[in-house]
Amino acid sequence: MSRRDPGRHGHNGRVPGALRTPEIAELRVLCAAADLGSLGRAAQRLRLSQPAVSRRIAGLEALAGTPLLDRTPRGVALTAAGRRLYEEARPLLEHAAIVEQTVAELARATQPVRVAASHSAAEALVGAALSGVSGEQLSVELVVLNSERVRMRVAVGKADVGVAAGDPDSAPYPGTRQETLCEDEVVVAVPLRHPWARVGSVDLREFLATPMVLRDPRSAARATVDALLAARHLDSAPPLAELSTPHAARREALERGAPLMLSRWLLEDRRDFEIVAVEGLRFRRAYILVLPARGTPSPAVEAVVERLRARAAGCADAASASAAAGASSGNGARR
Repeated sequence: MSRRDPGRHGHNGRVPGALRTPEIAELRVLCAAADLGSLGRAAQRLRLSQPAVSRRIAGLEALAGTPLLDRTPRGVALTAAGRRLYEEARPLLEHAAIVEQTVAELARATQPVRVAASHSAAEALVGAALSGVSGEQLSVELVVLNSERVRMRVAVGKADVGVAAGDPDSAPYPGTRQETLCEDEVVVAVPLRHPWARVGSVDLREFLATPMVLRDPRSAARATVDALLAARHLDSAPPLAELSTPHAARREALERGAPLMLSRWLLEDRRDFEIVAVEGLRFRRAYILVLPARGTPSPAVEAVVERLRARAAGCADAASASAAAGASSGNGARR
């Protein structure tokens, strides 16, 4: 049996370089203990148990082959060897934090942006805003819910972006922040064969006495209507039908030849309905962008938000132009 050459293998028979590399977690514990002067306080800062902190220090000292901390009843302090390791470990930990942040950002960039939208917002804004995102290498998951659940989904972290309908002056849902994307209102519209289509308006008494096709009571559109009527102490006729989606409401109104109430944005460009003004009433609301109250949006989330803002601004400009053209046409007709 040949004897190992101490010059090649070291006195303990270990090949130089065969030592395991210290773990970042071990170095983090050493630096925290040195900074705080206590293993207990290090455990609290790092959210570890004190036995786990002690095991990591012991493992690091075994690896170094020398004590790194002096233990006293008043706490711990670095030994000379510990000081040398601390000075090398501190910049390493700073770089490790940067690497961890970069990895987290890369992971977020490759994950789909989770968008939650109300039924009317999805049809009026979000669908068109997100069309063609694959060309920008964006991945998006869209969930359609009522406005209240959109806010809840963003608040609990199940959506990165939300678009809801409601009162723009209302307080944000807890855990979220919001901004107004564009103004909207819930309007009355009738199929073209309905008598109101020929006159373009209806007095308040007839409006209140007429059963209509409405959204379901949990929808933001219905909440907008009910809130204004309640504030004015007005009672309306029972609904002719209550539908869960704008598409179903339009279909029901067409089949029955009956009035319905929906977002103006879902009716203005349609040729099968005529929007009818109601004497003395306007059911104003807005489409609202909902974001988490804390944290910085990823670049992918920012790209989606900018698409939503651009779509809303474009639609608002088109609506203003249409209203101006209508007013001009009306003035010409009266001359």
